[in-house]
Amino acid sequence: MTLLTGPGPQMSRRTLLRSALVGAGAVALGAAAGCSTDAAAGRRTQVRIWDLFSGADGERMQNMQAAAMQANPDVAIESVTLAWGSAYYTKLAMASSGGRPPEAAVTHLSRLAGYAPGGLLEPFDMDVLADLGITQDSFAPAVWERASYEGELYALPMDTHPFITFYDPQVVADAGLAGPDGLMRAPGSVDELLAAGKAMAEVTGETGLAFGYVLDTAQAWRLFWGLYAQTGAGYELVPGRSAQLDEQKAVETVEVMQAILDGTVAPRSQDYPGAIASFVTGRSGMILSGEWELPAFQDAIPEVGAMPFPTILGTPANYADSHAFVLPRQAYPDPERRDATYRVLAHILREGSLEWAGAGHIPAYQPVLSEPGYQELSPQKSYAEAGEIVVLDPPVWFAGAGGDFQARMCDAMTPALQGRAEATSAVQQMLREMNRFLSTPNPA
Repeated sequence: MTLLTGPGPQMSRRTLLRSALVGAGAVALGAAAGCSTDAAAGRRTQVRIWDLFSGADGERMQNMQAAAMQANPDVAIESVTLAWGSAYYTKLAMASSGGRPPEAAVTHLSRLAGYAPGGLLEPFDMDVLADLGITQDSFAPAVWERASYEGELYALPMDTHPFITFYDPQVVADAGLAGPDGLMRAPGSVDELLAAGKAMAEVTGETGLAFGYVLDTAQAWRLFWGLYAQTGAGYELVPGRSAQLDEQKAVETVEVMQAILDGTVAPRSQDYPGAIASFVTGRSGMILSGEWELPAFQDAIPEVGAMPFPTILGTPANYADSHAFVLPRQAYPDPERRDATYRVLAHILREGSLEWAGAGHIPAYQPVLSEPGYQELSPQKSYAEAGEIVVLDPPVWFAGAGGDFQARMCDAMTPALQGRAEATSAVQQMLREMNRFLSTPNPA
């Protein structure tokens, strides 16, 4: 647990609370809820915030919270970082249902459908936010829509973190794929993407692009769901009913993934660390990955380029998720803490989003994108438009980041992606798994 009590020096370490789902999880919750800071905070109003940021992201969030307190000297932030994943969301649900949650918490927007309908969160007061300079017009429509439930705002989006393409400018130039501005020309079709991959493979001597999905619980799903959206096909996932997908389009999507993973354009079987190693050592010229890897890539390739995932199936769409702040339901709400919470979160969005963008994230607070400081960020400015065409996980309780649904979808596709099964069998298995989830009641 980190207690930020003023604008003094930033603490160099944050407590990482890692625990099991039930036994140790209850201990962690008790510690988070029961760690009184009244003495340390003096007369300041305490705001407890849970997040799931470690490493460079954690340091940036510490800086943003310290700045928020400097602007609000009557507030002390108690910052708690927990290990991200299903355990984090279980702890958040337990804290909300138990009536002793933090004043605010970070969630993936893709997980909101499992919390807002169950009464675990409180909606934001739009009038209060407007007084603090936060309005609907400040956000991309797709992100704002997913942050709302039954006409009320249940999440305050902080960023969009899309699944994009990074590339090595030197490899791209040597392969003849750069435009007059030195940036890579975005492929406009499947054939163009495959041709670009083969051209880069000739330069690297191994493969054109890297994609690590083997034993990963999300990567294959991210690629599939973004490409499926590009086909323009719809879907219907309604609890208690059978899953509805355009099976032909879904099979075509898996077939496109198989064509990419042909051993030349991209390795047929590559894990996540292997893909990163291949890209940063020049054994591939491009990588399909999340923008959150930008700091690591810049360390290895200072001039690394990036762009939204190319529109190769007709309809512009880019798979993404979003970090957002939520207000866990309080059994005994404190008006002073609620007021302080609004002021802190609004300051983080308005004044901290530019620093957050330095880690690669696209600020959800749109006015930041037009600031000179953001326009100086490279390659962030080159993929900012991905935030306008985002497609998130289906808005159902079992989907979203860190959950079992994505892992099941990846498992269903793996045999086909490795060349051991047909695309049709992968889609059929995905549908079976979807139906299994749809038949399971929401435990919240």
